[in-house]
Amino acid sequence: QVQLVESGGGWVQAGGSLRLACEAATRTFSRYAMGWFRQAPGKEREFVGRISWSGITYADSVKGRFTISRDNAKSTVYLQMNSLKPEDTAVYYCAADTHPITAIVTAADSYEYWGRGTQVTVSS
Repeated sequence: QVQLVESGGGWVQAGGSLRLACEAATRTFSRYAMGWFRQAPGKEREFVGRISWSGITYADSVKGRFTISRDNAKSTVYLQMNSLKPEDTAVYYCAADTHPITAIVTAADSYEYWGRGTQVTVSS
């Protein structure tokens, strides 16, 4: 069982920045691929990005604006969000993928553990 806790959400004006953090309660954090997803009201959960030993992947909608990083010593993954737009408004979730091989890294079903989410609101 891996517990994930997100933090750093809030309200920001368009063009602003926020940094989300997700801390994992596990001693084997470095082994896991970590993903970020988001869900806006009335919409399905959407892949944002992923970091693993094989590299970093971003959704096209955030590429060039968002950056994922991790600190294995702190068991924490980060999502730096710059040039925020109103359409980035959503609840942001981090997720852990403990599989040795993952076929579809953008699919929510590929991740076994999820945080409760943190709200990000971007005003125009």
